[in-house]
Amino acid sequence: MQAITIAIRRPALVGGLTHMDFDSSEISQSIALTIELASVTTVILLVIGVPLAWWLARSKTFLSEAVAALIALPLVLPPAALGFCVLVLLGPDGPGGVLASFWGERTLALTFVGIVVGSVLSALPLVVQPIRNAFLAVGDHPLEMTGRVSPLYGFVAIIAPLARLELVKAAVLGFSHTIGTFGVVMMIGGNIPGRTKVLSAYVVDYVQEPRWHEEVWLPLVW
Repeated sequence: MQAITIAIRRPALVGGLTHMDFDSSEISQSIALTIELASVTTVILLVIGVPLAWWLARSKTFLSEAVAALIALPLVLPPAALGFCVLVLLGPDGPGGVLASFWGERTLALTFVGIVVGSVLSALPLVVQPIRNAFLAVGDHPLEMTGRVSPLYGFVAIIAPLARLELVKAAVLGFSHTIGTFGVVMMIGGNIPGRTKVLSAYVVDYVQEPRWHEEVWLPLVW
């Protein structure tokens, strides 16, 4: 009988790493792009999410409940499905194509603006829901005690400080979710280095390399 030998290759340990064949400039671009995307997305989320959560907390109409359900839709949709829907909207035949035509472009897909839109829609329920719950917990009693003050002043001077902890938590949640998002960004951005290739896409590409196990520190850091 012929002997059969099976060789099992053990992955290199982290402490024994001596070879780094990744592109340092590309990973630097991906890190910078990811931080920029998360920062811009978080600012937009707060600008949109805070007044939206305030309206949802105070309104009890069918419209507000329908809007709340629509906002929560990304929580149940697969990221790739959400990304595809946004891709269609941002494409040449969608509203995004109409907007892009104003500055000489055909589409908002495969652009930084496109992945910002996708990231905002993906993280919006994670920001709106906690802030809405915080406003519901505060209630209308603090405003009723202040007498005749403008709604804007009452919100800025009274409600927002009372809900500041949840506002910070929502901002951190939106920022961290954007850093880790992959499916939506990949569908909309197309993984273009320097333009739409964020760190999560870089890690996915890198682990497909034959020697990915020798640089296991990268996904651990990410």
